[in-house]
This record gives sequence, C-alpha cells and structure tokens, in this order.
Amino acid sequence: MTIKQIKLYMDSKLRNKTQMASAARADISVSSARRIERGKITGERKKHTWKTRKDPFEKVWDHFILPLLEKHPNLLPITILEKLQEEFPGEYPDKLLRTLQRRVKKFKILHGPSKEVIFNQEHTPGRVGISDFTKLKGIVVTVNNQEFPHLLYHFRLCYSGWSFLKVVRGGESYTALAEGLQEALWRLGGSPEEHRTDSLSAAFKNKNADACKDSTKNYEEFCKHYNMIPTRNNRGKGHENGSIESPHGHIKRRIEQAFILRGSFDFNDDNEYDAFIDKIATNHNRRNAKEVDFERKYLQKLPKYKTTDFIERVVKVHSSSTVEIKKITYSVPSKLCGETLRAHIYQDRIELYFGAQKIITLKRVYNKKQAKENKVIDYRHLIHSLHKKPQAFRYSQIRDSILPNDKFRFIWKHVDKKMHPRTACKFIVGLLYIAFKYNCEEEVAERVIELIRNKQPLSLVCIERKYKKFETALPELIVEQHLLQDYDNLTRH
Repeated sequence: MTIKQIKLYMDSKLRNKTQMASAARADISVSSARRIERGKITGERKKHTWKTRKDPFEKVWDHFILPLLEKHPNLLPITILEKLQEEFPGEYPDKLLRTLQRRVKKFKILHGPSKEVIFNQEHTPGRVGISDFTKLKGIVVTVNNQEFPHLLYHFRLCYSGWSFLKVVRGGESYTALAEGLQEALWRLGGSPEEHRTDSLSAAFKNKNADACKDSTKNYEEFCKHYNMIPTRNNRGKGHENGSIESPHGHIKRRIEQAFILRGSFDFNDDNEYDAFIDKIATNHNRRNAKEVDFERKYLQKLPKYKTTDFIERVVKVHSSSTVEIKKITYSVPSKLCGETLRAHIYQDRIELYFGAQKIITLKRVYNKKQAKENKVIDYRHLIHSLHKKPQAFRYSQIRDSILPNDKFRFIWKHVDKKMHPRTACKFIVGLLYIAFKYNCEEEVAERVIELIRNKQPLSLVCIERKYKKFETALPELIVEQHLLQDYDNLTRH
C-alpha cells in the first residue's frame, strides 16, 4: 500500500464517505482501511533484502555453474540442470529448474554479453527496393494432378509496399532474380536508387569460384543498366531485410485465403497458376494505390531497352539431334545436326539461336536424380529418320524418352511382348509417325489401347485408314485449250 493510497482514503473519509466507498476510491481492501483507521499502516512497507530460504545452488554456483556460463553464454538452464544431475545424482531434482532459470537470467542481465540492437529504418520514397525468394509452406500446388515444385520471387518497394510476385521453376538462381526483377521494374514503370538482396548464397550454391564471379559481375552490370546501387545484407542477418521478410507472411496469407476461396490447389497448366499468383499481387497493390502513385514520382526513369536477364551458352548439336544444357539432354529438329547454336537460358525456358535467328524455344527442366528423367526428347524432332530405320528404336539410348507418355509406353510394352522384335519396332515407330503426320497423338494412343483390351488385331494400315480420309485432297484443275487461230487474230492487230 502506498502513501498516496492512504492519503486518498483519508481524504474520502473527511468528505463523510463510507468506509467501503473510501476504500474503493483508494483502490484498497476494506480490511486495509480498518488497519489504517487503527493506525497499524502508516506508509509503504520496507522491502526485505535477506533471503527467505536457502539457495539450493549455493554449493555449485561459483565453481561449477558460473564457469560454464562464462565459457558458453548460450547454455540453456535445462542443459545445466541435466549436467548437475549427471555429476551429482539425486541432489538436484527437476523441480529446481524454475529456480535455476531465474538465477541464469539474472546473471545474463548483470554480467552477460551485450545483445544486438535492431535499428528501425526510416524509408523515403524511391530509395530502396528489395528482392527475395520464398516458399509456400503447408501448400502443395499441383498441375494436372502432378506436384509442381517451385519458389516465389518477391520484389517490394520499402516505402509504398508495392509488390511483385513471379513463379520460379527450379531454385534460386541469377536468371530467376534478373528475370523477375526486370519484369517487376517494367511493370512498375521505374527503378529505385538502391536494390537490396540477401547474400544470394543459395543462388551461388554448387558453383565454383569462376561461376560465382561471373554471376556477381552479371548482377552488377544489370543494376548499372537500371542505375541502381546493388547492396546486400550480411550473411545470416535476415532482420536486415525486414522490409520484405515480414511482408512475406502477409502476402502468403493472402495466397492461402485465395486458395480457400478457390477450393483447389490443382491447375490445368503453368500459365493458369502464374495468372493466379499475379492476380493476388495486383489486388494487394490496389489497397495501397495512393502510396504507390506518390512513390512513382520519385522513381528513376527506365532505360530505352531491357538488358539481358538470361545466361548465354554456346552449344553443339550432336549427330543424335540432341544438345546438352545444364546436364539435361534436349532434342532439337534434325536439320540442326552438326550446327553450333547459342542458347539463352532463362529460369523457365531455353531459346536456341542460329546467328541472330531464333530457331526454337524449349521448356527448361531441372536436374533429377534418375538419369532417364534428365532427357527431354520430342519424337517429332526425330521421327523422319526413325521412320526410315525403325529397328534403331529398340536399343536406342533415348528409347524410353522418345515415347511421349505412359499410354505409348503401355503400347510398347504390350507389342514388345506379343510381337516379333522386328515387327514390334516397326509397329511402335509407325504409330508415332501416324501421330505426328495427322496430329492425333492422344486419339491414336487411346484407339490402340482399346484394341489391345478388346484383344483385336493391331494393323497400322487399318489405324491409318481412319485419318487418311481427313487429308485435304488436291483441287481438280480444268484447263480449257484455246484455239490456234487466236494467235493469228493477235498478230493482225
């Protein structure tokens, strides 16, 4: 009880208030009010400085616990207690843990090392933009009921909170960062003075020193193109990127809520999922549109042209009509055999150029443990040569990858078992040729599987006959022969 409370109680009594009312006004109990009137309470009690019970750790504190804490400041009280129980069996039961926790906490406050201080930053418009990668936790996104492993690239302006999200196939990499950042800047319509990232260690993982140096140089040149100062936070100091680490949680909660409303984590294709994520970011930016419009006035103007946001490699097309890029084998049109091409490697695609002419765009895949999954073969690139020599199919190193899907693999397994080896090769290659020639891959596979299940004979002639009638016939040309005397009439005039 304080002197102030006693004075407030006595003031109320002088105003002829009841004992109960005066006690309520002074925020004391009625029994305390009685003691005041009897003169037993005259002011604040003196705090005692003596111990009310014996310290259970008195014997071991100075020579056992204290040296441990001085040598290892991060030791937990539970670890120290378990060590005591091991050294002095039966003397320090578990019920002493709370007492030890208080003692250790007091020691660290009085004698422990200084703690790291967080300095909250003041953000000004147009100064800093931050990039980072994040992953959805507890959500398994699927495309056509197949798990779709991916990350999300997140760019954010620190002042206004404008955000941009991009789905990243594979892991963190320079191409994912550059492609996402460039798209974000052009979507925003300007660039900040400074671009901040984490240490990018994940992007440079599994790279040698030269490769890391190249990536760093490319990143610095990228920032120079957009007149941005590239900065990084210290390794392991995630709070230095607090302007994006915390918004990660906000934007991911929006994504979770959008999935709840959607009612499904499955998408028909990659593009549908890209549009889903982009819509969430657009709705997020709409809520702080005024701040974004204000900050846009302070952004730097974009250059006239975009810069490279890909990695370039020179590749040779093998005689097998394949190229190897990032330890993945891709097929290309056979007319390119023996040629040297330039590959522009993006995070989701690979563009192949012959000179300045773009020849083909391949969907990029990432390295898998199983060797057969490291080959991306399109039978359309090879079918003309394979149709001429079908027996090469059986022992081809890319045989399983030539077959476009599980339905064709089922057909091959059946005919290889039921037919003569030469006939089986001829049939499966002929079937692929029909699928290519008439663009009926799915339909022809289902038709053959139906014939197999009904135990009907398999004939390429009968199968192809259905599609031949849909071929466009050449128009019949009717030519009328003119009379020879027309020449005489022409010369007379």
